[in-house]
Amino acid sequence: MKFICQSIPDVFVIEPQIHGDQRGYFVETFRHDLFEQAIGYTVNFIQDNESKSSQGVLRGLHFQLAPHAQSKLVRVINGSVLDVAVDIRRGSPTFGQYVAVELTGDNKKQIFIPRGFAHGFVVLSETATFAYKVDNYYSPECDRGLAFDDPQLAIDWKLATETLLLSDKDNKQQTLAELKECFDYHTDYYE
Repeated sequence: MKFICQSIPDVFVIEPQIHGDQRGYFVETFRHDLFEQAIGYTVNFIQDNESKSSQGVLRGLHFQLAPHAQSKLVRVINGSVLDVAVDIRRGSPTFGQYVAVELTGDNKKQIFIPRGFAHGFVVLSETATFAYKVDNYYSPECDRGLAFDDPQLAIDWKLATETLLLSDKDNKQQTLAELKECFDYHTDYYE
């Protein structure tokens, strides 16, 4: 596995080694020892989730506040998505910046999104099956979001806005400028 630090240093893309032949392929999707060594601290993943979506479905940008903040390790089983992580840690030198990575069933790349980030993805292929690990359970009272079309973020979702399919909740999220509840860069969320 190769861990590649992104433009925001706390976000990593993980490229696995794919062993394939005429029978198919084998790939390690997670190794705790290598993961912990690469990111430099312990993340205790406690739940795996999976979703299937059609082309143009945009899910996000989501985050949970402390004490139920979540780190995510995400990947695509089949299809293709543009995955986005936005730094919402006030005081961070990269506050309001984002990392966008295309994850596909073929490239098997994963992205690690630590606590303190809003996360979302859009399906680029006809359908996509999206899988992710989280290190905290879902908490409705801590669930928050950020507007996918915030002009300050100016995220290029790779699809025309009028073709995007969002939930009512995701269509009504606040902008970064309106965001009152987020994270403090100087707080350790892994204690």
